[in-house]
This record gives sequence, C-alpha cells and structure tokens, in this order.
Amino acid sequence: PSFRRGDISHLECTDRPCPKCHWHSLFQLLQNSNSAVIYNVVLFFEFPFYILQHLSMRSSVAALYLPRSVFISDKSGVRVSSELQIEDGMIQLFVEKAEICELKLFVENTGQDAVYFTYYTALHWLQYFTLEDSRRVTRNNPLRLEPCEKYEVTLRFKAEQIGVYPATLAFEFKENTQPATRPFHIVRFIQAEYRSELAALLGPEAPFRPKRLETYEPARCNIDEGVPPESFARNLLKFVVPLDNYTRPSYISDLAEVLKGSLEAIVTVPLVCLVVFRSLLESDLGFHNYKERFDLLLYLEEDQMRLDIKRYNKDDVSMVKDCENKRLLVLELPGVSENRPSVLRGDHLLLTKSEEVQLSTVTKYKGYVHRVELDQVKLGFSRRLLDGFIDNMKFRVEFTVNRLPLKLQHRAVHMAVQHELRDVLFPVGSRSVTPELFDQKLDKNPEQKNAVCNIVAGTSKPAPYLVFGPPGTGKTVTIVEAIKQVEKNIPGAYILACAPSNSAADQLCEKLITSEHVDARKIYRVYASSRNPKDILKKNSNVEGNTIIFPCKEDLMSYKILVSTLVTAGRLVSGGFPIGHFSHIFVDEAGHAVEPEAIISVAGLLNAETGQLVLAGDPKQLGPILRSPFAIRYGLGLSLLERLMTQNELYQKGTTGYDNRYVTKLLRNYRSHPSILKIPNEMFYDGELVACADEMISHQYCMWEHLPKSGFPVIFHGVIGKDERESNSPSFFNTSEIDIIIDYMKKLLTQAKKGIAKISPKEIGIIAPYRKQVEKIRKAIKLHRELKSFLGIEELKVGSVEEFQGQERKVIIVSTVRSDKKHIILDETFNIGFLKNEKRFNVAVTRAKSLLIMVGNPIILRTDATWGRFINYCIEEEGYTGYDISNLEETDAVVERLLALNILETEESVVQQYLNPEWRHDH
Repeated sequence: PSFRRGDISHLECTDRPCPKCHWHSLFQLLQNSNSAVIYNVVLFFEFPFYILQHLSMRSSVAALYLPRSVFISDKSGVRVSSELQIEDGMIQLFVEKAEICELKLFVENTGQDAVYFTYYTALHWLQYFTLEDSRRVTRNNPLRLEPCEKYEVTLRFKAEQIGVYPATLAFEFKENTQPATRPFHIVRFIQAEYRSELAALLGPEAPFRPKRLETYEPARCNIDEGVPPESFARNLLKFVVPLDNYTRPSYISDLAEVLKGSLEAIVTVPLVCLVVFRSLLESDLGFHNYKERFDLLLYLEEDQMRLDIKRYNKDDVSMVKDCENKRLLVLELPGVSENRPSVLRGDHLLLTKSEEVQLSTVTKYKGYVHRVELDQVKLGFSRRLLDGFIDNMKFRVEFTVNRLPLKLQHRAVHMAVQHELRDVLFPVGSRSVTPELFDQKLDKNPEQKNAVCNIVAGTSKPAPYLVFGPPGTGKTVTIVEAIKQVEKNIPGAYILACAPSNSAADQLCEKLITSEHVDARKIYRVYASSRNPKDILKKNSNVEGNTIIFPCKEDLMSYKILVSTLVTAGRLVSGGFPIGHFSHIFVDEAGHAVEPEAIISVAGLLNAETGQLVLAGDPKQLGPILRSPFAIRYGLGLSLLERLMTQNELYQKGTTGYDNRYVTKLLRNYRSHPSILKIPNEMFYDGELVACADEMISHQYCMWEHLPKSGFPVIFHGVIGKDERESNSPSFFNTSEIDIIIDYMKKLLTQAKKGIAKISPKEIGIIAPYRKQVEKIRKAIKLHRELKSFLGIEELKVGSVEEFQGQERKVIIVSTVRSDKKHIILDETFNIGFLKNEKRFNVAVTRAKSLLIMVGNPIILRTDATWGRFINYCIEEEGYTGYDISNLEETDAVVERLLALNILETEESVVQQYLNPEWRHDH
C-alpha cells in the first residue's frame, strides 16, 4: 500500500477470532510498506498496548499520528495523577541542578469496584530516568486496588547535560485477573528539563496563541493625501523609457486559492482561465512564454507580500508632533532599523483613527516618510489631520509594499523579449575563439586567470560568462580583476557593475576605487534617491552633502565604469541609455537575485550581438528570499545563474570538467581550516576545493583547550532541547541550545590561554535559522552579566543564515533549534530551517575561518542525510561532545511522539511566520 500525508485509513473489524492477530497483520502491513514515511493513519478504536510498544520502537515508521485522547484519558474509574499539574497528559519537571529529582505518580481507583494494576513501563529506552514502586508490580505480580485506594510509583531523574528529556509511561490495568480479560491502558508523558537560571528567564513570555491576520476592509474608504518630502535628489537624468504600473490583476488571489487546491469563492474570473494560468506555471520556461510566466510569478509574489506586510500593522498606536518640525508627526516603529519591514524616505503608511476603524466608511490618512531614525519615522500628513491632531491620539497603522522593484522586474522581462535577448537568456553556443592573454598577477591561481582571460576575450558571446565561486574562493576579487582588465585592454569598453544589495555593490566599488590599475575618476557609484545620504559611500558617487544627484545621461555615459544595485540599474534604462553603450555588464552575487531582477540590468541596455554579460555567484548557496509558496514552487526562486548551470548544456560539467569558454569554477579556498572545509567540499563541490587559507588564522584554535579533540577545530555539541513558541509569534526558539551557546561564548571571550590569541566579539558570529531564536540569543547576551559588560559586545553579530551569506568570521557558532520531529515536514514543505535544505547547511558551515561549533539535537538532525553525514564526520574525528548518542537507535523513539500533526494555516507565508526575513530595501 502507499500512504501519503493526508490519507485516512478506515480500519474495520474482520471476523478474525483473535484481535491480536488482526493487529499483528496491521503492523506487518505498516512495516512492509514501500512508502518511506507514513502519515495520518487515523484509528477509530482503542489501540492495544503491545502495538503501542511495537510502534514506539519502530524508527522506520517516521510519523504515525494517533488520537492522543485515546491514550491519556482516565478509564474505568482509574486515575493516574501526579504531585505536579497534568495538562493534556503531560507532566513537566524543571530542574536547575545536576541532582536526583523525584516525582511521585499516583494510581488511584475512584470507581465502585476493585481493579488490578498489572503492569507499567516506558514505551522507549529511558536515559537519566529510573522507576520504582514498593510492591514491584508486574503482570505476574498484579496489585488489587480497592475503591478509593491510591498507590504510589516513584520516578527519579538526574541529568548531567543541559537539555530536555522525555519519557512516555504506560500503565496497564484489568478489571479481573482472568486471562481472557482485555487490559486497558493510561499513558502519561513526562518532560524533564534541566536548564540554567538564564534559560528559565528566556522561556516563553506568554503561551503561544497563533495570530490571525486582520484582513477586514471597510465598505468605503477615503484616502486623505499626505505631504511627501521635498526631494533631496537633483534629477537631471530625464525619464525617456516609460515605466508602466503593472497593476496586480484582481484574479491573482483567486489563482492562489486554486493553486492551494481550493475552488471556493472564485468570483473574479472563470475557473477555466485560472486552469490555463496554472498550466502556464507548470510548463517549462522558454523564450516563447518568458514574459507571461514571469509576470504571473511576480504577481503571485506581490500578492503574498501584500498579505505578509499586514503582520506589522499595529492598533492603538500614538504619535506626537516632531519637536524640530511641527508639520511632521513622529511614530515609534520597533523593527524598522532591522528592515522588518523596510521603510524608506518617500514611502507612505496609512493611518486610521482608532475610534473609526470598524466603521463602514473610514478615512485613511496617507503619511509620507520624511526621515527614518533608528526605530522611529517622521511622517508628513495633510493639513486636515494636523489641524485636529492632539499628542498621543490613537491610530491604526497599515504598512504598504513598495512596488518600484516589482515594476522594474516586469518591465525587464518585457524588454528582454522586445529586444530579442534569446541568445543571452537561452544560449546555444559561442561565436568567438579564445585568444592568448597574459596576466602576471594571477599566475598563482590558474582558475582566476582563466576566468579573467576568457571574459576579456569574450569566449562565450553572445552567451553569458559564469564565474562559479564556492565559499572563500575569491569570486569578487576575480570580478574586480576582470573589470580592470576589460577597461585596460578593450578600447571603447564601458562597464556596468551590479549586485543585488547595496552592501555588495559598495564592496565592488571600493575595491575598484582603491585599485592602482584604474583611474578612480573613471568610476561612478549610482545610488537610488531613497537611500539615506548619511549611510552611503560619498566618494565617486552621486551624493553631494545631503543631496543625491542624478547627472544627465551624457555625463553618466562619460564614466567608464558605473556601479549600482540591480534595481537602480533600471533608472539607467528609464533614462534612455542607448542599447549597446555598455560593452560589458557584470552581476556579482548573481545567485541571490530572482531572474527578473537580474535582467533589470540587461534588458534595454545590453546588445545581444556585441555585448558581454558576466554572472558571478554560487548556485550551491542560498538563492533569493521569496514569500509566496507558489512563486517558489514554480521557479521564481531559481536565479538566472542557477538556471543556466542546471538546465543549459553549455554550462554542464562534463567528464573533463566545465567548458571554460562559458564557465570557470574557482577552486582555491582562502578562508577555512581544512577540517571545516572537508564536508561541504565533498558534498557540494566534488571534493575539488583546495584549502589555501593563511595558517596563522585558520589554525588559530587547533590547540584550544575546549576542543573535544586537539587539532580538530570542529565541534558538534549534542543537546536534546525543546521547540518553543510564545505569544502570537509562530517562530521557534530553543533555550537549551542558548545555554550551550552562552557557555561557549564565555569560554571564547573570557579565557585567553597560551597559544590562543584573545578574540574580539566582532570576530564571532552566531547563526540561527529562526527569527525568534536570534532574538532570544541577543537577549541572553544582554542578560548575562559577564558578557554584556565585555568591550565591543555590540559588534558580535547574531543573525539568520541569509544575513551571513557572503560573510566570514574567525569563529562561527550555529544553533540548529529544531528538536521536535513533528515539525520536520514543515521545514521541508516550506523550505525553512536547516533540515532538508542543503543550501542553508552549506552557507552555515562555510562561514568559519578557524573554529566551527554546531549545537543541535543529534537524533533529529541525523534523520537528514546531509546533517547525518556531518555528525558522523564529527564522531569519527572525535569532535562530538554533549548528549550521549551511543544508544541512539534505542532513543530514536523519543521523537516519535504519539501526537497529531497540526499546522495552523494563516494568510501569512510560512517564510514570514518563522523566519521574518528583512524586507528588501536595495533600491
């Protein structure tokens, strides 16, 4: 049989005389199923105790979900209680010392007739627990319980390792001692948590109660226009090429419902049209459907963005007048400094007076952002609101999505078709040959030299040239060198250098400006008008004082090298730059951008016949962050770089390697210790990377006294924690792992021993996959007396994997968080967390130069092949410490809880709920 998640099996009684044989047959059926995972087998009658034993020990049955109430309910007048509170069959025990702790369990007969207590046992092997009762009850030595009689069972717990330790106890009873009498059972779940005082402080502030997004809209809404900021941009670059609005069609929300499998409330367009749209999404991407398919994907992503941003809407928020400018109102917005969400000068928010929110007709006041200062914004409203405003008036605040990047992406895919960029986007071959070039500086690195020479020679044209840069291999250095060589060796060359983020574009520009080989006066950095002039690179840029200037087209065209983000490159298209002006267009970190974003810099600027497009990045690392599950499912998350490398034969690896006319793979890693590099090298880069890091840095922690094995600067610290949530945030955190992390932090920062140089906090990075874990780690550092007083502690970065991509630190500590197997399907389905996500794993383990510390649940993580290989590597090299996994096979049942999987669906994307990523603001 084939069982899939969501299937329900109705198991009916047969005329078999022996119910035990019937259950045995069912168990054999489950055991022999070819399906790797069995989900939601719902049984509508009592589950005999021995089948519970079998199932609890079957690690191959990855998730068999059963009605919990069947097991935990008191039966036939028998009650199993405790001196601690029991909630939903669960008894929680908290200890803060490595001492023996006792818990009394009481078996009580509250009925009218005597019953027999025949047996009790754990459903899996118990570590750190012992059970004892005075009469030593067994099936051969049952205990007769008279009405109102109570009997005591003692559970003792002692753990030496921080963590959460579960025990599932089953108690068996009979109404008489006749062999034919069927027993009944009562199950209790014990959860003993050994935690520090700090972990206790970090626990849930309030019980987790999922938040439903408020989607109510009044029947009629009047918009009261606000006052936009005076432009601090002098714009001499006139708009020549129009940018249409590309309004999101009304049927997109209905299409999302169809893609979910729901056919309800389809009112805006005939169902047959939606089926056609779905067929378009499910078809292969080609030049014939390029703009139609990407238009649809971008609309789906925008639809989800509009829902996700509602998460930040706030009720009953007060404002005050700005003390410096009485025409502005000041609104406190915690999270804005972290771009959650992104709010830029010129954006607008909608505010409604609190007392009018539920009216059928409301007035929404549009407030334009004049200034963003830390976690507050200063807004310009109409005179109508200001005249009646009183300090601390209450408002409902609604955030809006900045549509400019989306509109530019729509225009780019349309212009790509209009200007016949088929040979660039779907290349079929090269029309050039490779000349001999020399570059003395790159002789020590043949891969970098080959890449630069082939880019200068244009060996791939009209196809893009790809620089495949694994972690720490000098990808950006290679791109900068190629730009310099093109400018030097190709007469008449004009170069546009782009990246998805402002930080990456700044890095490109700085490396070019500080170079000895290019006249800095030939380089110009173009910033968007929404950027704050105080936060940007002013040298060689369009910033003068506090003003952003867009020079006229002729002046901009006089620079040999222009540097911008991909989105800002769209301003050059709008300004009417002639197609073919740029002989070369470079996109660094190309794997981080969705394809329509990448081609903003191409469509309308590149001549497909004569120009050269160069993409640099690593398709084995994280791609762009998307919110819509349908945009992800149908390929919007596949960057142009990755699509070419995985779907175009020109860029495929052959028996002799890659064809260097089209792609160069960099092989020399200048970042990490060989032990840190080994597993990602073997798993993702065919074992071809060569460790070339400076040994003074990469070997710095090889003799650290806290290494499980001297000379091996990789630690996996096993801890059995607990996935927790709080208040209305669905994002997970794990205080047991935070305990371990803080302990390592203390050892790193406060114990400088001989042979180990003292480390600065800015040289340490802490990575966690969920936003709430990031917040809790930051809070733990602030609460810890020793750490919070450490000089420079504010420079220690704690963030998600996405926030660390492209970065490196001497020491990286990773918290994996996940400790409950029932959530793994969530991670896999929605591409969150570390499990089932090779790219996130790859980025996390390749950030460290000298020391890598992984903290996580080995039982859970070993269910994933990638993590299993890494943990086994640490065990083999004696780098494993923490929770004893010598009995891992027996304790596998710890995670096979008898719980129902219950994922609450809301309008928000799962990415928003669990990761809460930064909102892009690189425009």
